[in-house]
Amino acid sequence: MKVTSTGIENSFWADRFGKFGSDLSAKGKNVRSVPFSISDAPAGTVSYAVVLDDKDAIPVCGFNWIHWTLCNLTQTEVAEDASRNSPDFIQGSTSFHSAAGDETRAEASCYGGMAPPDADHEYTLTVYALDCTLELEEGFYLNEMLRAMRGHVLAHARVSAMYRA
Repeated sequence: MKVTSTGIENSFWADRFGKFGSDLSAKGKNVRSVPFSISDAPAGTVSYAVVLDDKDAIPVCGFNWIHWTLCNLTQTEVAEDASRNSPDFIQGSTSFHSAAGDETRAEASCYGGMAPPDADHEYTLTVYALDCTLELEEGFYLNEMLRAMRGHVLAHARVSAMYRA
């Protein structure tokens, strides 16, 4: 399985997907989600689950910052800004609803743009091919998705790029 994104330019996520973009929420978070494509999924794939995270945030805030989670995706092409414009998947809560964030669970259940505070950070989009759909509701937490995926992952693939500080 392979994952690619047209949102990556010269090994960096394009500015429009983070703090240098112009699609901001009322709380100042960029909400224009990254596009991606999935190819060569294994036979038996029913749906996909996705995580976009920033492990470089650990020294800054003490944990891996989750920027986007979604499940029950059945398409292999996800358009730019699909977080706001696509009813084709269920979105989970991000780290913008946490001890370090100030959003409600509902506000944080969408894409939250990249915004490294200290240096360039690497952001990784991981896609899991599943043999089922998950029984999760909008606003699920990452640990709930990971638990629901147990025994159902057929393959996974990642694409990573930096975002500038």
